[in-house]
Order: sequence, then C-alpha cells, then structure tokens
Amino acid sequence: MLITITVCVRDGVQWIDGCLQSLQNQSYRPLEIIAVDDGSSDQSCETLQKWHDPEGENGIPVRVMSQNALGLSAGRRLAVENAKGEWVAITDIDVRPERDWISNLVAEANPVSANEKVVAVTGRTIFESADDVVSLVRSVEIAQKYRSRPRRTSLANGPCSMFNKQALLNVGSFDPLWYHAEDMEVSLKLIESGGTIVYAPDAIVSHVAETGQKRFLAKRRRDARGHLRIVRNYPRRKRVGPGFDFIGSSTMVLAIAPLWITAILSGLPFIYNFYLNPEYSWQVAQHWWQTRFLMLSLVLLIIHELILWRGPLGVVNRGAIRKSPRGIIIAILKVRRLTFSWSIALWQGIILGISDAIRGKNGH
Repeated sequence: MLITITVCVRDGVQWIDGCLQSLQNQSYRPLEIIAVDDGSSDQSCETLQKWHDPEGENGIPVRVMSQNALGLSAGRRLAVENAKGEWVAITDIDVRPERDWISNLVAEANPVSANEKVVAVTGRTIFESADDVVSLVRSVEIAQKYRSRPRRTSLANGPCSMFNKQALLNVGSFDPLWYHAEDMEVSLKLIESGGTIVYAPDAIVSHVAETGQKRFLAKRRRDARGHLRIVRNYPRRKRVGPGFDFIGSSTMVLAIAPLWITAILSGLPFIYNFYLNPEYSWQVAQHWWQTRFLMLSLVLLIIHELILWRGPLGVVNRGAIRKSPRGIIIAILKVRRLTFSWSIALWQGIILGISDAIRGKNGH
C-alpha cells in the first residue's frame, strides 16, 4: 500500500534538509514524498529543488511543488490532490519523524470492531528543549497533553498524522480559507462523516525546540483565534464522537491575566492612600470598603498561586523549573512572566476570534 508523505514550508530553509532526510530514512515502503513551497521569500524553494527526484532514483520519489503564499491549508490541499498514495501523511518542516513513524501509523490503521471506520491515525510529537524557559515549558506541556490520551481521539495533529485520502477528499480536504487549526477542522469533519481517528503512541516525531517568547506568543494567539472558529462552527451540542482531548493548560492560563489585573485594581486604593499617608496602614480597619478590596486582591493572588502550581499548569511549571539550568528563583520569575504574557496572548486571540465571528471571517 503506497503512502504519500506531504510537508509544506514557508521561509523555513534552515529546517528543510533535516526534515526531508528523516522522511527518506523511513523504514516503510512503498512511499512517496510531496514537498510544497508556500511562497517563501528566503532560499526555501531553491533548497527544495535539490531534493526534487520524481523518479525515485535515490530510493523514494520526491516531488516539489510551488504556490503563492496561500497558507498551510492551501499547501496541504495541493499536496493531497496530487498524492498517489491510498493514505496521505502530513508533517511540519520543523519536525523530524523517527524511522518507524509511518510503519507505526500503518499498524494502527486497521479497525478493532466491525462498526469502526478508521479514517485517520495520529502519532505523538515530542518537543525538544533548549536552555530557555519557552522551550522548557513547551516541551513539558506537550508531553502532559499526550500522557492520558485515549485511543479514539478528536484531533489528528498536524505534525504527525496520516489520513485515508478518499475519506479526506469526501469531506472537502483542507479548506484554503481556514486560518490555523486546519488539523482540528478537518478532524471534526471526518468524525462528523462517521469516521474514527486513532491515536498511535509509538508513531513518534521530534519537533525542534520552540524558542523565543515572541514566536511562542504569536502561536498561542493563533491557537486561541483558531479554536474560537472551531467552537463557533462546531458547538458541543452539534459535535459527535469524543470530546476535545488536546486542550492542555490553556484553560488555566486564561485565568491568570484577569486575576492579576483584578488584584492590582482592587489593591490600588490601599497603595494610593499608603503613599499619601504613611500612617494609613494602621487605619485600614476604619476604611472597611478599601479593606475589602485589599483582602480581595490578596485572595486573588492566592488563587493565582494555586493555579500556577496545581493541576495541569502546575505540572508544566514545575517540570520547566526542574529542567532549567539556571537558579530556581530566576526560573520561577521567568515562568511567571511567561504565563502572564501567555494569558494576554490567549485573550488577544479570543478578541480576534470574536471579531472574525462578527465579520463572518475565518481569520484571514
């Protein structure tokens, strides 16, 4: 059974050789690779052309295709339409699949019951970590998401999944109008059509370390914006199959910015009066309404600490701090700063998603 692996790139020249080499090293046969350049402005297109080998003289056929900067969904759609395989695997250019990635996906493609129709199989992504807090948090958070994932899932993750080509075409494939979260959108369409998505924990790919706070926050902003589109188009009352099982700690992170902002605002009367009158701190009890605001701010900060160190987000933070090569105090301060900025980015994404809904847009 021929499998087609597809990968898209825009301005990712530094990752191309490592990704395509790992795809050519796959143990599974027969195999073909389709690489799509999505309007890159760096040397990505030229670097991809060095891999162009449609006859497979180096063992596996590699076809390179180009399009204008239309986005990841459009690139994946182009690849799917030109795929010769019965199944189409997708990955990202900054990912390095293990040698048996495709073999392990294929091994889980068979249904376990007569009424099960497997239309997609999704693997596991391991995020590498560097010495910065962003990559450490990202590495631990992704590992936490996979820890309790069931066999039947609602999401075929973009970096590590394989789809039945005909089933994918039957639901319209990837829509070029989708902004981000295209893997979730197509997954829900497949489940809605009666299909099953299966999780294969041994089908592993490694993601290069995600470093840099600016890039991290931009992705989280897109995640929130895309997720709002998903919820808008697929409300829970209309969805079938398993619920979302890959949300992670974002729900907890959302609460952090409002807690801090409310705590600061509620503590402002006390701070303002204390600076005007140093004796004020001894007279707080006489100002019952300001005392209540001060107590509210303290309670909110305690709640923030519980959120920061307990539950899924606590696992992420503790894991990142343990792995940090720097001092614990510095690591804690950096984690606090990152989670607050992360919360702001999620709220920005939600606001953009609401704007999309009002304007009837999909995020472009």
